[in-house]
Amino acid sequence: MADPDLDVYKDWTPAAQQAALERLQKSRNDDWRPFYCPLTNCDGKPHDVWEWNHARGSQRPPTDDAWLVWLMKSGRGAGKTRAGSEFTHRVAERVSRIALVAATGADVRDTLLEGESGLLTIARPGWRPTYEPSKRRLTWPNGCVGTTFSAEEPDRLRGPEHAFAWCDEPAHWPLVQEAWDNLMFGLRIGKQPRIVVTTTPKPRAWMKELIAAPTTRISSASTYDNIDNLAPNFAEIVIKKYEGTRQGRQEIYGELLADVEGALWNFDMIEPHRVLIGPDMARVVVAVDPAGTANKHSDETGIVVIGKGVDGRFYPLADRSGKHSPSGWAKAVDAAWDEYEADAVVCEDNYGGDLVVQNLRASGINKRIIRINSRRGKSLRAEPIVGLYEQGLVAHVGILETLEEQMTTWQPYEDRDSPDRVDALVHGMTELAGKARTGDIATPASLRRHVRPVRPLAAHVRGFQP
Repeated sequence: MADPDLDVYKDWTPAAQQAALERLQKSRNDDWRPFYCPLTNCDGKPHDVWEWNHARGSQRPPTDDAWLVWLMKSGRGAGKTRAGSEFTHRVAERVSRIALVAATGADVRDTLLEGESGLLTIARPGWRPTYEPSKRRLTWPNGCVGTTFSAEEPDRLRGPEHAFAWCDEPAHWPLVQEAWDNLMFGLRIGKQPRIVVTTTPKPRAWMKELIAAPTTRISSASTYDNIDNLAPNFAEIVIKKYEGTRQGRQEIYGELLADVEGALWNFDMIEPHRVLIGPDMARVVVAVDPAGTANKHSDETGIVVIGKGVDGRFYPLADRSGKHSPSGWAKAVDAAWDEYEADAVVCEDNYGGDLVVQNLRASGINKRIIRINSRRGKSLRAEPIVGLYEQGLVAHVGILETLEEQMTTWQPYEDRDSPDRVDALVHGMTELAGKARTGDIATPASLRRHVRPVRPLAAHVRGFQP
């Protein structure tokens, strides 16, 4: 017998695809098992008649009445999405309108609704809501309406009213403060509006403010806490990559990382000026810091796209760095050039510059190449660029997560490793700023840090206890 064609569904009509998806989800609903057992101190492992894994203590909602936000600050795969989904179903029994917010519309659908722990997947029989994608709407059997929102469009949250909201991964939303403020203003119906936040943390001003708020209740869990419910190869794919690293404290253990003492950059220089879309650009360059070798032990090749806006500010646009072969990074540079309509490739003027020129030419790519003087040490080259950040003249377009992690953890007087992405950023910014501009910038030690004042959360609304 021939193997079945697993892609045949792609030829179905949208209505047929939706009907098949609903039948699949319904079959999962038929296997539904309750999540919250009566034992409040339960660790979630099978016991008595509860012969399946269920809610752990960190997946149970706060027990007091005085909270506005339940923050599940957990590592990847720690079960926060399942807890958010289960609690949202419980709240839907008591309220009329719910907001469901994720980074993008696709994230709402793929994680909050149709994912392995999504609302449509884990609903109990008879309680599965009806989903109308064209209206961005879920309707539960009792008439409760859930509306989906993308954090990319925070203004859509400005008008609608809600009694409850579930926000997924807001620490990674580029426009988190705008989306959060609009959501809070619309949280004004019901006896006691509330928000559930499920996220892996990042050291952003919004996150620190939320944690410090007296009406926030925090649950923490690590990836290891939920390891029995994860695919067997998850430990190999994710945990092995991050375990024992600073980033692993965030990605596995859900820890909010503090600024690194001795690092040239911190998040207070980046966060207040972040934008989702930059202005028209006067110039765009692709900056390259090539790795000297091409094997599994090589450094990454730093490839960062930076623009200088018509407003005179600087905009890091994209980070295309990675462990590329010589032909691989040449193609990555070429693709970035075309996508962002760059006018030059920028590199250091010694070994790196020779390598960039030779490799681009050998790959058949004929680009304008500008070499930057790099006779000074890495720290001295970076300090004028840090000064631009401290003056509020640099705005990252979206979240350049790995680049920002390297920027805020690199300690130039202690670390021996070459900061490939940072080097590329510095090369590009130096070219765009020009000799006159960078020569006038003081070193970070002589400038006051630019810190955004903390804005208070909206006032707590009393009443409802789900």
